[in-house]
Amino acid sequence: MSQTKHPMKLDAGESVFFKRELEYVKAQTYDTKQKVLKAIVLFPVSGEAGPGATEITFRKYTGVGFAKVIADYANDFPRVDVYGEEVTRKVKGLGDSYGYSIEEIRASQMANKRLDQRRANAARRAQDELVDRIAWNGLTMYNIPGFINYPGISEYTVPADGTGSTKTWSTKTADQILRDMNGLAAKVVEVTSGREIPDTLLLPLAQYNLISTMRVGTQSDTTVLQYFLKTSPYIKAVEWLNELDAAGASATDRMMVYARDAEHLTLEIPQPFEQFDAVQKGMAFEIPCHSKTAGVLVYYPLSIAFGDGI
Repeated sequence: MSQTKHPMKLDAGESVFFKRELEYVKAQTYDTKQKVLKAIVLFPVSGEAGPGATEITFRKYTGVGFAKVIADYANDFPRVDVYGEEVTRKVKGLGDSYGYSIEEIRASQMANKRLDQRRANAARRAQDELVDRIAWNGLTMYNIPGFINYPGISEYTVPADGTGSTKTWSTKTADQILRDMNGLAAKVVEVTSGREIPDTLLLPLAQYNLISTMRVGTQSDTTVLQYFLKTSPYIKAVEWLNELDAAGASATDRMMVYARDAEHLTLEIPQPFEQFDAVQKGMAFEIPCHSKTAGVLVYYPLSIAFGDGI
């Protein structure tokens, strides 16, 4: 006759301790300070779709037509119209888990110590890092484009007039680098006839460090970065981004400009990181964790431009 196997149980005191500890762990996870992941800082975050969303759709409208001078009693008024286009992105769920064995729980209670917080931190961090990667690089298999290679953005051709006819900034003068930075921003303005104005420039870390220390002229204490921010008619902020290393054509470094507001783009996180009740599995308890994202939605692709080879 077979016997039914029962998993080990915590006694009443241990169960109360574990429940109280998990509440503490969950609260602390949301408050833990960690290295900033750039996407959540550099993009406006939207949770408007809500936790139940499986898709996010936005509509783009274009007005067409013209007006003309008319005579008295005219009846040939030109007709204008509006055409709409829908763009839909899938919302994908992200998941991982962490856990504690019964022996760890009992040992922690006996020693009057907190349960290891680092496991909860690692679960949160893993999902945040995945959201960050999706924002920058997308998920090709789910037709979610990333910001760096978003369809429809403009390309600025970086002049190859550095030492040895190269595009790399390490071979260029301060004036040439300033021309490249201003040229990239001007590309958006020119392509859109002034309808779009970028306000943020993103650079790989090495190039950001270069312009932060390179002086404008031998007799000046002003750096290229300081001079650019002071004189640019469009760009108000310059940020570094590791994801731009080797992100361009032929694995060259890329720079990008964009308009940094929710009218132009949003990072969609319908469900922020959440933790569920612990589930017992044999002699351990597992805490499932979950979040949702649809990546970055760009409403006006021509507000973004990139330049490769720097």
